[in-house]
Amino acid sequence: MKLSRLIAFASVLLIGLSSCSDSTNSSLSQVNKEPGLQNKIAINAYSFNALLRTDSMDLFNFLEYCDELGVDGADLTGYYFPGYPTPPSDEYIYSVKKWAFELGIDICGTGVRNDFCNPDPAMRQNDIALTKEWIIVAEKLGAPALRILQGNKISEEHTWEEMAGWAAETIIECAEFGKEHGVMLELQNHNNFLKTAEEVRNFMEMIDHEWIGLMLDIGSYRTEDPYSDIEETIKYAISWQLKENVFINGTETPVDLQKIKEIILASDYKGYLPIETLGKGDPYVKVKKYYAEVMSILK
Repeated sequence: MKLSRLIAFASVLLIGLSSCSDSTNSSLSQVNKEPGLQNKIAINAYSFNALLRTDSMDLFNFLEYCDELGVDGADLTGYYFPGYPTPPSDEYIYSVKKWAFELGIDICGTGVRNDFCNPDPAMRQNDIALTKEWIIVAEKLGAPALRILQGNKISEEHTWEEMAGWAAETIIECAEFGKEHGVMLELQNHNNFLKTAEEVRNFMEMIDHEWIGLMLDIGSYRTEDPYSDIEETIKYAISWQLKENVFINGTETPVDLQKIKEIILASDYKGYLPIETLGKGDPYVKVKKYYAEVMSILK
């Protein structure tokens, strides 16, 4: 190419790039100003617990239903993989992963049942081994996180602080393992050991590990004002369990999704909002109904 043509071509190219840059910046500015939440919505497999435990549904069917609803992601609780707590075969893991990919559904997490507050050190070691095994499963699934529990207050012979110390030590060990495999730990504030924002805060400060975050379970706070607890602990959240009800002074009450929206908008939380429906009734109907409510208010 002659020098004159090369110079002319370069000039046109620079003008085009400048125009594209201005256009891109303008578009980004418009996107940043969009109202409402930008969080993606997922469904937690526990919503179909009864069906998944009786083989009336499997994880492939569950993913298909997520696709029918139009959600972005699915949390594939470990209980529903064949042979749990033993990890499933690679063939099964990769089949689930492939099916989710083909449906366009992100696997945003999985989870185990553990008790790191057990006074028996041998039992805690067993649950450490279980957690590490399922960190590997999460890695193979392409799931960024594994949901764990802290434990149960099963003995009056030990204080909260003593049991929290056991749990913190074991969780940190698991988090170090998770870090090596690119899997974060989502600590659920399940209604057994962590029932208030204060307990969550104290426990998270004991752990203080960058590969551990909170699975913010809005239905597990047992206080006068659970929304205050949610607001106080959202800074620790890396995932949620967006349930249909909260407990106010011990009374189960339909969640105020508008309040939840305001709390999220006032925070810097950008992650998934997994829905988990509980209780009696057809899970297909319950999930569909609650998903419609969530979308009508949060989005």
